[in-house]
Amino acid sequence: MDFSSKIKEAIKNAVGSDVEIELTHPTVAEHGDYATNVAMTIGGNPMEKAEEIREGIRELETSGLVEKIEVAKPGFINFTLSKDALLDGLMQFAQDENFGVGGDLQGRKIMIEYTDPNPFKEFHIGHLFTNAVGESLARLFEFQGAEVKRANYQGDVGLHVAKAVYGFLRVLPRAFSQENPQGVPSWEPLLRVSPAERAKVLGQAYALGARAYEEDPVAKEEMVSLNKKVYDEDPEIMKIYEKGREWSLEAFEKIYERLGTKFDYYYFERDTGKVGLEYVKENTGKVFEESEGAVVFPGEKYGLHTRVFINSQGLPTYEAKDLGLAETKYKDFPYDESVIVTGNEIKEYFKVVIKALSIINPDLGSKVRHIAHGMVRLPSGKMSSRTGDVISGEMLLDEAKDKLLASYPEMDEATADKVGVGAVKYALLKSTIGSDVVFDFDKSLSFEGDSGPYLQYTYARCQSVLERANLQFLISNLNSNFKFQISNLENEELALLRSLYRFPEVVSTAARNLAPNTIATYLIDLASKFNAFYAKHRILEADEEQRELRLSLTQVVGNILKTGLNILGIQAPEKM
Repeated sequence: MDFSSKIKEAIKNAVGSDVEIELTHPTVAEHGDYATNVAMTIGGNPMEKAEEIREGIRELETSGLVEKIEVAKPGFINFTLSKDALLDGLMQFAQDENFGVGGDLQGRKIMIEYTDPNPFKEFHIGHLFTNAVGESLARLFEFQGAEVKRANYQGDVGLHVAKAVYGFLRVLPRAFSQENPQGVPSWEPLLRVSPAERAKVLGQAYALGARAYEEDPVAKEEMVSLNKKVYDEDPEIMKIYEKGREWSLEAFEKIYERLGTKFDYYYFERDTGKVGLEYVKENTGKVFEESEGAVVFPGEKYGLHTRVFINSQGLPTYEAKDLGLAETKYKDFPYDESVIVTGNEIKEYFKVVIKALSIINPDLGSKVRHIAHGMVRLPSGKMSSRTGDVISGEMLLDEAKDKLLASYPEMDEATADKVGVGAVKYALLKSTIGSDVVFDFDKSLSFEGDSGPYLQYTYARCQSVLERANLQFLISNLNSNFKFQISNLENEELALLRSLYRFPEVVSTAARNLAPNTIATYLIDLASKFNAFYAKHRILEADEEQRELRLSLTQVVGNILKTGLNILGIQAPEKM
């Protein structure tokens, strides 16, 4: 039941349809369920205008939708929904399989790019952050009716690849010296280990190459040469390159499956680089300028900074590749909006790239939007893949699962993995996008307070109650005209009723503001209210009508928790 639309319609009838009506939820429960400041926006004395509007919308009270309408200084109008309206809403929510689904983005085509791990490097905790944010935004867009395509852009060429290949030629013989004492590189030992183990060797190789690049001038020159050979597809180097690329992508797919992400498009720098290179060459002298043998975008002209798009070796840089990517994406899926999710360390970079794109192709440039999330740290500090002191994504997920199994030995491994992944994702999503996150195992894995496991456990509790009630339950047997005849609602029941109807509004707001944390906050509040209700009141042992009400509340709370967790990319186990 859409209470807000009915209230807005009544206000528009009273003050004029051209007036913008904004409804908010008061932070103090005594101030009602909705409030509007419209009286302060239409001129005149706000308190007098608020009184006039109140008199003009009395039908909201007589219709039974609103229990009372009050005016508060300096001109707010507060609305308290009637208990009958809340109970009628409960019946509708319980019977609506799509409760919470909206249509704000109906007809929109959105491509969202996220995760973007580079082959030859480990999938680290930062990639988990980007994946959690991107997947949640994709689900939010879908929930509001958009056609969404998920894209993953990966750097399979560039200096990091040369560093990994350089290190790989040195790590491989050392890593398997007992099996291969001559030190001649061989693939055989690596074919017998898991994708994760192979990815770990590649990570070690990259770390070795990265250190050598900074510390050894001769090694640096060799890596610069290797980089050129990869671009030129040198046959000898390509044997190593293709094998390492294959292993990296195989390991990434295992992680995506575990995280519940399935991409529609995979893009690679070796392909977009060719497109971007031609793009820049075509616009050199118009948008780009030659400078010391390279081609640059003069960002200072636009209040930004200058960046190189083709280097002195004639190779496309990341910037040129991103230009080629925008064009390639649009050919594959003519989007209304292209959303790119990354860490905030490249926020300034994307300002330059999008500006250059907007000058070359204003229409395409206007469709591209960069979303930057914060950094993720452990209490010990930031991670670095350059030094090899990196927390891999799988390491973090495995550690979460192992800690859960140690604390709850009765929990099966599959459930522990779902709860562990949920704990990590929730910890990354509960703050505003852009904020840094310190991941704390104890807080994140707790079954109490602001955590993913607390929400999952509350959902499982709801399912346990419904199962004991032998439910597919009375809701399916009650006709649409059924009305609860409850003369006195308990405070905890009323608190839940005043929360349930807000769910579609919360989802809409979260999608509009790109704010999954809005859903996280709502779910925690809802779970807290349900657990307070559960602790104080009997459900199955209540009298018949009270039992029906409480089971209905339990069912709707469970449905909302499952749907909300799903939007956050978190599974809701039936039992824990």
